[in-house]
Amino acid sequence: MAEYRMPAEWSAHEGCLMAWPTRPDLWGSVLPAVKEEYADVARAIAAFEPVTMVAPPGHAEDARAHCGDTVTVIELPLDDSWFRDSAPLFVLDAEGNRAGVDFRFNAWGGKHHPWDSDDRVSALLLEHVGTPRIPSDMILEGGAITVDGEGTLITTEQCLLHPNRNPGMSREEIEAELKARLGVTKVIWLPYGGLLDTETDGHVDGVAAFAAPGTVVISLPEDPVHPDHARMRANRAVLEAVTDARGRRLELVEVPQTAFADLAGGEIEVSYLNYYVANGGVVVPVAGLPQDEEALAVIASAYPGRKVVGVRALAIAFGGGGVHCITQQVPAARTTTG
Repeated sequence: MAEYRMPAEWSAHEGCLMAWPTRPDLWGSVLPAVKEEYADVARAIAAFEPVTMVAPPGHAEDARAHCGDTVTVIELPLDDSWFRDSAPLFVLDAEGNRAGVDFRFNAWGGKHHPWDSDDRVSALLLEHVGTPRIPSDMILEGGAITVDGEGTLITTEQCLLHPNRNPGMSREEIEAELKARLGVTKVIWLPYGGLLDTETDGHVDGVAAFAAPGTVVISLPEDPVHPDHARMRANRAVLEAVTDARGRRLELVEVPQTAFADLAGGEIEVSYLNYYVANGGVVVPVAGLPQDEEALAVIASAYPGRKVVGVRALAIAFGGGGVHCITQQVPAARTTTG
């Protein structure tokens, strides 16, 4: 069997996959608003690379009406609309041939029923695009990891060691499966995701992201009353003490800005770290607050040469995520199969 590795998100993409939101039990009164925000994200990414929106059967026309002509819409059975977590994680071999790793999915520890269609959608997508499938029996969401494409993966203990994911696997067994399926050689375990991130149990994509080999963007709230003020400093201490798979010390780009806003009668946090790196661009969730521009400037400093675009994502945050949570990159293959 060929050896595969998961490329970094900033590597060249063939396109981006998204899934159309339709679940009224999750979105409630904000469903119309979240459709607008998903469409805004899709169009923003489509300015940089092709976007394919997967809609549940019977919802394609609704998706097309919202997204417009720059987004391709197809229909496949779905339960939910968080493709970072339920879509395949794409990997490449040394010749540039692409495959998709199909990890199991259990709706973040059984939080939303049903989830059987989302558990199957990776296999259906890979069949649709003619890409070989690499199965794994481990439960893993893409939002739980960030990779540098050179052998290093960062995750959080808060999520991957949660008993609602893989209670029959030890930390060592989880790490071994990540290495085997994603082609990494070193796993860095941060203690914490976001305290308020009860939906995903602390995905890393709300608190840290590789921006380049040896460079990590991290959330570091400057407000001492922020619930993650001390927790993110504990994460920083871990990153300051480790080296990556190639022995490099990590350069840290700190995002001190945070964004809290009111929606549907409650206060929500929009995570600036939950952004998507596209071909030539970075699409960042924003809250429509003054600190948005400051956060965008910090993120832009980590991605020189890329255009940084903010997209309002309050309703998406209400559902428990951000721009990164609703997207999945398809890396460009030097040769294709199918």
